[in-house]
Amino acid sequence: MVFPLITDPSFYAVAVPAVLLLGISKSGFGAGFGSLAVPMMALAVTVPQAAAILMPLLLLMDLLGLAAFRRDFDRSLLKFLIPFGLVGTVIGTLLFRVLSAHTVAGIVGVFTLVFLAQRLVFPPKPDDPLPSRWVGAVLTAMSGFTSFIAHAGGPPINAYVIPLRLKPVVFTATMAYFFFVVNLSKWIPYAWLGLLDMRNFATSLVLMPLAPLGVWIGIRIARRIDATWFYRFVYLGMFLTGVKLVYDGFIG
Repeated sequence: MVFPLITDPSFYAVAVPAVLLLGISKSGFGAGFGSLAVPMMALAVTVPQAAAILMPLLLLMDLLGLAAFRRDFDRSLLKFLIPFGLVGTVIGTLLFRVLSAHTVAGIVGVFTLVFLAQRLVFPPKPDDPLPSRWVGAVLTAMSGFTSFIAHAGGPPINAYVIPLRLKPVVFTATMAYFFFVVNLSKWIPYAWLGLLDMRNFATSLVLMPLAPLGVWIGIRIARRIDATWFYRFVYLGMFLTGVKLVYDGFIG
């Protein structure tokens, strides 16, 4: 039996770097870059197909991230985040066929750039108050929603968690556990929506060896980088993601 995988070289030209970026982002280092994966792959396939191809890869990456950071997560923060993230995936399931993925991408991109502009114009100070819980609830639900639509859940939740000033390894571990649960919750809705088929799965298998490589590269860096540079790279990833998503949503 021959699997009907994607054979177009142009697809792999964008898919290979996209998967590596996604793997690196799963380590926490370059956390903003992971949201670029679907927009990059959408240069060669549709957004829903790109999201479906990445599903098995995300599962493997999430499991590797959990193993690497299993002792470092913030349990109380996760108890708050996970329920709202799952609410977002439910909303995503209900609105998947109604909203254009490009529209959602554009909205997320604008939000991301506004957040970064706010951080630039009003730099955070050590004595700044932490963001309120209701803001966290809204942003986390938005993260679950955008993660479901286009695997672009990073920017909204980063906007809430970054101001909490967690240590890089705690930030990384907490995000790893959060997105493991959110990504796991997508499997049944994706199957119900008809996004999981043999062609996409076979293509995922071809790309699978890149998943641990990207995570390994990111973990090596995340455990050695200074906190200041860590968050600078997160901001850079968010900026590039925001620009790309705005372009895809409103210009491209």
